[in-house]
Amino acid sequence: MLHQNIWNADKGDGTYQNPILYADYSDPDAIRVGEDYFMISSSFTNTPGLPLLHSRDLVNWKVVNYLVKAVPTNRYEKPVHGCGVWAPAIRYHEGTYYVFFPMPDEGIYVIQTKDPFGTWSEPFNIRPAAGWIDPCPFWDEDGRAYMVAGVAKSRIGYKSVLHMVEMKPDCSGLIGPEVKVFDGNENDQVTIEGPKLYKRNGWYYIFAPAGGVKTGWQTVLRSRDIFGPYEYKVVMRQENSAVNGPHQGAWVDTVTGEDWFLHFQDVYAAGRIVHLQPMCWKEDWPIIGEPVEGKDYGQPVDVYRKPNVGNVDWPVCEPAASDDFKGERLGLQWQWNANVTGDWYQLTTEGLQLNAVQTEADCPYGDVPNLLLQKWPAPEFVCMTEMDLSSLEEGDQAGVISMGMEYGALVFTKEESGYQVSFVTGKQTYGVILCESTGETCRKIGMISEEVPVSGKDVPGNGNADNAVYTDRSRLSASIQVRYQVKRVGTQDLNDKEKNFPLEEVSISYSTDGHTYIPAGTVNAVPGRWVGVKNGPFCVRREDGEGGYLLVKSVEYSR
Repeated sequence: MLHQNIWNADKGDGTYQNPILYADYSDPDAIRVGEDYFMISSSFTNTPGLPLLHSRDLVNWKVVNYLVKAVPTNRYEKPVHGCGVWAPAIRYHEGTYYVFFPMPDEGIYVIQTKDPFGTWSEPFNIRPAAGWIDPCPFWDEDGRAYMVAGVAKSRIGYKSVLHMVEMKPDCSGLIGPEVKVFDGNENDQVTIEGPKLYKRNGWYYIFAPAGGVKTGWQTVLRSRDIFGPYEYKVVMRQENSAVNGPHQGAWVDTVTGEDWFLHFQDVYAAGRIVHLQPMCWKEDWPIIGEPVEGKDYGQPVDVYRKPNVGNVDWPVCEPAASDDFKGERLGLQWQWNANVTGDWYQLTTEGLQLNAVQTEADCPYGDVPNLLLQKWPAPEFVCMTEMDLSSLEEGDQAGVISMGMEYGALVFTKEESGYQVSFVTGKQTYGVILCESTGETCRKIGMISEEVPVSGKDVPGNGNADNAVYTDRSRLSASIQVRYQVKRVGTQDLNDKEKNFPLEEVSISYSTDGHTYIPAGTVNAVPGRWVGVKNGPFCVRREDGEGGYLLVKSVEYSR
């Protein structure tokens, strides 16, 4: 496998630098089981869904599994931007791993397994109804079980409310009344959401962010009774740090008795990146981050000592990005734009074969189901994609896309005389629930002939030939390289409250010889519906008849 160090927080001297993951692992939750840490995150309409990351030192993480193969219900055979799998929770109870995840239009789902690295059960809808989100299960010492959850105003008409309900200990159903235990509308905790439920020293704690994703803070509620009443305190604010938000996350401990907090920061185009904060206690209230002098809360740290996780051997590592497609299955860095519904791809000895999937003639590129995408791995980077176009059939379209609310695609269309090269841009706007396309623009760059003149010395088997010019119909398509570059070009103010966010620009160019690159176009980096910008290859067919395929030989990231 190709590998480049794109972003690693481990400084190699016993310290780490935040963020520990500069990638869009939104709404993270985490647990410790023995010496192993497991973290999951939202996946929305992308599949496979619910990525599972594994670490043994809380700083270096690998993606090791996806917990659902597809988003439940046939609705997600096409992308439904912003919907699907929202903020999940993971817990371990009596030898079984449980994950609760919400789908805001469909309900609260549960999956479970004995082996987190293996196959998880099919999703079971424990509360089939729209509106409840961000569920978290909890088992008390007496064997009774509970679930806390928030609400989505777009589905239920109000926000900032947390509910508690008892459930069957085996998670097969809810029992008893659904009790409102906290209302952020009645105090200064508006937009409280993402609750996570714990118990310590006889106190029930609900960790929940408030104040909004980009400009809020971390709040903790506590009560002696699981159904309340709960008192609350803000335990982490941005203060003088550069970490806006700081938002939703998870409390974990170590075998040595230390407490830590994983949470995300919304950095706009790149999505929601993950930070690790130290955590201490004062009078049975947590303080997250570096304690602020004269205050009873903390602020996010930049560089800090690594957690003391005991006598554990764990390598410096990061989630994979580059891929030469030599494995037996598709790499875990990849997700599709919707549920896989057919024979979209196969791995061959030559690389990844992306079949020309039949697509409606007027389907915007941002709504194509079989876009093969991955998260940005760093704030700035270059992604090189080597492709072979020679197996495309006339009418097939293939290329590379930068996928967000504003998207740009470099498109090669197979025609009788060669390949038409175009740069397609599009925008999507927020609907009440779904995104709606606002149309696309297509700028034709030129044609590439199938017949490429090369010197005799470059033709295989002609090493001693003179400088005569030959025609090689396979050389071009085997050497198409696409450069996808992300560069920070300044800062931007999104509104009066959300200021100084990074402004990134995506530029895409291509080469037929691996040396000279022809600019195709640029596009502003604008995140999708709750997700960061993604990029990757695709192959579609918008005409009748059987299509061919695109061969992707490698995808290589560098900084």
